[in-house]
Amino acid sequence: MTLMKAGLYIAEKQVTVGQIDIPDLQPGEALVKVAYAGICGTDMMIYSGKHPRAKAPLAMGHEFSGVIERINGESSFIVGSRVVIEPTLSCGKCEACLAGETHVCKTLKLLGIDKHGGFAEYVAVPLDRLHQIPDGLSDAHAALAEPVAVAVHTVRRSNLKAGDSVMVLGAGPIGLLVGMVAKQAGASQVMISDLSPYRLQKAEQLGLIAFNAKEVNITEEVMKRTAGNGAEVVFEVAGSQATAKQMIETVKTQGQIVVVSVFKQAPAIDLAAMHFREISLTTTRCYSKGDFSKAIQLMHNGEIDVSSLISHELPLEQLAEGFHFMENPDVSIKVLFHP
Repeated sequence: MTLMKAGLYIAEKQVTVGQIDIPDLQPGEALVKVAYAGICGTDMMIYSGKHPRAKAPLAMGHEFSGVIERINGESSFIVGSRVVIEPTLSCGKCEACLAGETHVCKTLKLLGIDKHGGFAEYVAVPLDRLHQIPDGLSDAHAALAEPVAVAVHTVRRSNLKAGDSVMVLGAGPIGLLVGMVAKQAGASQVMISDLSPYRLQKAEQLGLIAFNAKEVNITEEVMKRTAGNGAEVVFEVAGSQATAKQMIETVKTQGQIVVVSVFKQAPAIDLAAMHFREISLTTTRCYSKGDFSKAIQLMHNGEIDVSSLISHELPLEQLAEGFHFMENPDVSIKVLFHP
């Protein structure tokens, strides 16, 4: 086999750039030469040694774009096509898959977590996981289609109506994108909170109303801006005990909370407070194929501009440096690698 360069997770807080075999193509797969790949919160969980499925050595990275190098099977794509990868791998047999809800497959897996992903020169990708990058959309921006799709799915799962007030708890990459998509969907005001001045400054540049949770009482600020009623929809995107409490305090009576975070520890939640105010609680997981296509369309049309979210573009050789940047929310939002 021919070897390729890959950025590998090898142990807790340890990554290195080495060589692994270029993957053999199975029927129904394409070999994609990676253009750009981004670090996600899930990659940070793997890096910290806390992901339950990811096993070292692993080429992480499930947010990536590239160019088709080879195809094994019938496809509408051709060699040389620019593509972005929808990294979910479903079984196709469970009840959810048979109902067309493959994103909640009983045994859902992802490239970059359960198999080698985009922190490498090449990736073998099922043909039905490829999306064409439209002319005019850069490879770097296309690499963010996956997190944009998460935000599209999140807002679609909500009851958001034009004119509603929105509160987003957490201004990481997903929180910022949820705020952007909510604004694009017609929210009258999108408030967002975080602890990082750098990320809150980015939020303000995107037209969001930013609150620093170190400096103000988040609940009081939301009530001031909603005539004491609270936000119609609250998106929890921080995964902390503090925001689990704030999501109930800041939502309007008979409003909706959408939990986007995967909590590392189960939070205490005041169900009685939700009960007496008839608050709805919705959860969300990744995206459907339609959400992914819409994410690409929103970026291509200029309705969602991800350029300000890309804080660093680094060669893959600077893999460790990229993860160090992502550990500090005051200097980074989205780090992209190019092999």
